Amino acid sequence: MPRTAIRTLLSSGDTTALPSLLSAGSTDEPPLTTPRDPAREAARRELSKRMYHENDPSLFQRALDAFWDWLGKLLNAASTATPGGTLGLVVIILTVVALVAALWWRLGTPRRQPTSSATLFDDRPRSAADHRSAAEAHAAQGHWNQAVQERMRALVRALEERALLDVRPGRTADEAAAEAGRALPAHTDRLRAAARDFDDVTYGGRSATEQSYHRIAELDRDLERTKPQLATSAPSTAPHTRQGAAE
Repeated sequence: MPRTAIRTLLSSGDTTALPSLLSAGSTDEPPLTTPRDPAREAARRELSKRMYHENDPSLFQRALDAFWDWLGKLLNAASTATPGGTLGLVVIILTVVALVAALWWRLGTPRRQPTSSATLFDDRPRSAADHRSAAEAHAAQGHWNQAVQERMRALVRALEERALLDVRPGRTADEAAAEAGRALPAHTDRLRAAARDFDDVTYGGRSATEQSYHRIAELDRDLERTKPQLATSAPSTAPHTRQGAAE
C-alpha cells in the first residue's frame, strides 16, 4: 500500500481517492467503492500501526522541541518589547544575574530558622577538655562544622565547671550565652555571636568556616582568663567608734 500517498491525502483532507489506494495492493479483486468516512477511518487505523512510527521522535524529544519553541517565542516577544531589541534583553538578563550573584556573595546561603529549640549537649556527659580535644581533631581534618559545635560545647562546659553556669540539662546555646553574659558582661556580644554560629551550623543548614571556628576558640581561651564580675555590697555608712585612751 502506498503509505506516502495515504498520508498526503489525509493531510490535505481529500479522501476521495482513499478507497482505490487501500485496494491497490491486490490485482485479483475488483476495486472497492468505500464511502469517505469509513475510508478515512481505515486509513487512520492503517497509519496507527507501529511500523509507520519507528522513526518518529521520542516523547522527550517532542517535549524538548516544544519547550525550545516556547522559549524562542518568549524571547522574541521580550526582545520586541525591550528597548534595544535582542541586545537590550541580553544586557538586562546579565545585569539581573550579576545582581543575584552579588547578593548571594554578600549575604551567603539563606538561613533557615530552627524548627525546634534543640539542646546544646547530648546525653553523653563529657568534660570541657574532652570537647576541646574533639574540636581540635575536627579542625585538623578541616571539618569546621563539627569543630565549631564541639568548641562551643567546650566553652559552655568550662563555664559550668567554674560554677559560672549551673549544670542544667536541656540548655540551648542562646540560653547559655545569655546566662554567661550576666557573669561576664565584657564578653556578652561575643558569646551571642558564638551561639549564633553554633545555631547556624547545627540547625540553620549553613557551613562553618575556619574563621568562625577560630573566633569561638579564641573566645574560649579568653573566658578562661577572665574573672567573673561578682555583686559587691554597698560600703558601710556606720560611724567608726573611737577607742578610749584609757584602758
